[in-house]
This record gives sequence, C-alpha cells and structure tokens, in this order.
Amino acid sequence: MFNRKRAEHGNNASHDTSLIAHGTVIRGDLRFSGALHLDGRIEGAVLAEGDDAVFTLSEHGQVQGEIRVPHAIINGQVQGDIHVNQRLELAPQARIAGDVHYRTLEMAAGAQVNGRITHRIAEAQHELPAPDIGEAMPA
Repeated sequence: MFNRKRAEHGNNASHDTSLIAHGTVIRGDLRFSGALHLDGRIEGAVLAEGDDAVFTLSEHGQVQGEIRVPHAIINGQVQGDIHVNQRLELAPQARIAGDVHYRTLEMAAGAQVNGRITHRIAEAQHELPAPDIGEAMPA
C-alpha cells in the first residue's frame, strides 16, 4: 500500500529526490520540485512547484506549518493544514493537528487527524458553446 513505485506518480524519472536528514531543522518556507523526503524538521510552509511533485514525510519527520503539494505520503507529525491537489496517503504513524484537504485519500489504520478532513472536488471542465455560425453562406 505505501511501498508503491514512484512510477505510479508519473513516469517522470528525471526528477531527483531531495533528502532532509534526521536532525536537520529548517526555519522558513521551503519550495521544491520533483520529490522531497523529509526525515528532519521544517518550521514553515512546504510548497511544491509543479504538478508531479511528491512530498514524503517519514515517521521521524516533522512539519510545523502549512503543506501545499500535489502528492504527499505522510508518516510523521504535522502541525498545520495540508492541501493536496491529487493523492494523499496517510501512513500508520501519521499524526496531524490541522485541517486536511485532498482529492484522493488513502488512510492506514493508526493514522490520526485532529482537524477537518475535506474532499476537494475536481474542477469541472467547462465546454465552450458552439460558435454561432448563422446562416450558411452560398459558395
């Protein structure tokens, strides 16, 4: 369930994974593209750039601040709201104190959310009306 290959999140193997190691503390907002694996602590917002970005929070990782990403796998502690445009996976050690907004959610037994869980409806694609051609012109 939580050990799926990265290819499921897109066949974009050109993205490197950035690692923030256990014991590292970042104070301030963090913007990333590609994949980010957090074993340390971020005191600030985690913001993804790009529709295929993936944020992974390990069981040792902590975020104090808002998370705004398209794809996330959470198995650590979050104090703040989470906004996921696509897929959110909450692993058994996930502990969230804040509201969760998602499009697709997978939640394992043991994961905890202390806040609202809100399903984000996909934006409807609007069709433009057919152009008014009027009467056919003679050729």
